[in-house]
Amino acid sequence: MTAGRERVHLVVLGFLAYVALLALGVYTLALHPPRIQPAPPPPPPPRGGLYAADGTPLALTLEGKRLHPLGRSASQLLGFGERASGRGLEGLERDLNASLSEGRSYTLTLEPFVQALAERALWRGLEESRADYGSAVVMDAEGRLLAVANGPPFDPDAPRKSPEEDISWRNHAFLVPLEPGSTAKTLTAAMLLEEGAATLATRVEAPMRRELEGWTIRDIVPHPPVLTLEEVLRYSSNVGISLLAERLPKETFFAYMEALGLTRTDLLPGIRVAAPLFQPPEKWSRVAYANHTFGQGFLITPLHLAAAYGALVDGVYRTPVLLKGTEGRSWRVFSPATAQALREALARVAVPTAHLPGYRLGGKTGTAQVVVNGRYSQEVFTAWFAGFVPADRPRFTVVVAVHHPKTRIHGSQVAAPIFREIAAGLLAWAGLPPYAEGR
Repeated sequence: MTAGRERVHLVVLGFLAYVALLALGVYTLALHPPRIQPAPPPPPPPRGGLYAADGTPLALTLEGKRLHPLGRSASQLLGFGERASGRGLEGLERDLNASLSEGRSYTLTLEPFVQALAERALWRGLEESRADYGSAVVMDAEGRLLAVANGPPFDPDAPRKSPEEDISWRNHAFLVPLEPGSTAKTLTAAMLLEEGAATLATRVEAPMRRELEGWTIRDIVPHPPVLTLEEVLRYSSNVGISLLAERLPKETFFAYMEALGLTRTDLLPGIRVAAPLFQPPEKWSRVAYANHTFGQGFLITPLHLAAAYGALVDGVYRTPVLLKGTEGRSWRVFSPATAQALREALARVAVPTAHLPGYRLGGKTGTAQVVVNGRYSQEVFTAWFAGFVPADRPRFTVVVAVHHPKTRIHGSQVAAPIFREIAAGLLAWAGLPPYAEGR
């Protein structure tokens, strides 16, 4: 009995000790509840990459560092970001930042070979002319952008100066509107043909100067007093094109400019392109309308001009495409006959500096005065060339713009040789043989 009672006492004491310890634990937890650390958030995905049409990486992130395998190539288009966070500050890095930061990658329509040859030709031309900056855009017949070249060259991995000090990082092809100068005469001529207001053989009395509303419109290249429309293009006559354009109401002219995308602010949806600068036609005086017909009084980017010239491939305007997997819009502006007639005329009147033995290239020069301090400067110009490769069955549209060249200023001297070098590379890349001798 005694041993049994002792065992009972021990069990009771053990149970009471257990209850006491349990109560102490509950009391301690109540006074000092445990701090539950939240699980750390998952690391952000690596920043998405940017790739060329053939899969070549243009910008990608490895071990937290943004790399540019092709160095300076397409660097102004690609842009750059903050070195610490990677957040995009300029170019596609900025425009596509939200999805890139979530790890999404993009493939562009750029062809590395075409991009490199456009940059090589442009950078050489800028250096030879001692120009401030320039751009070259290459677009195929379907509207795909094969090259967007800018200069001077920009190294995205080098220490950067402030934007005020350095213009080399800017994507001038997209973000700097310029007056297109005489390259616009081609578009005016196409409007005249399409409306039946003139043919290439239509003649106009075109003196070297024309007085209009107290202003003087002048021609630069000496020419006969009577010109056909084709000769107006050959001699780049401001007087001739402005007189012929009076056969079109200014509202009709502006409607064509709209149809050619020259007033569009959404040329590449989701990607910044500078808005064109226009006055509405109801505010145009006669002299303002005349100025528009030869490329003064409004500002567009080289990208706008390339897309507009693309409508002369077959008469259909196509909005440019830069991101693979996206589709542009298209609509007819000119008949195929109008487009072909203009291309053939441009092949006949193209300046010698745009000629390439064995091939027919067509295009138009432009030498646009630049407004400085509210007046057209006699020293600052933009030299242009816009044309087709080849002219008879275009595979490519090429636009070259060179701002403030200093050794020479005219489009035929500065921009046309750049166009010719790009054209030669394109023809080789596309495998297009030259014409047989005598053809």
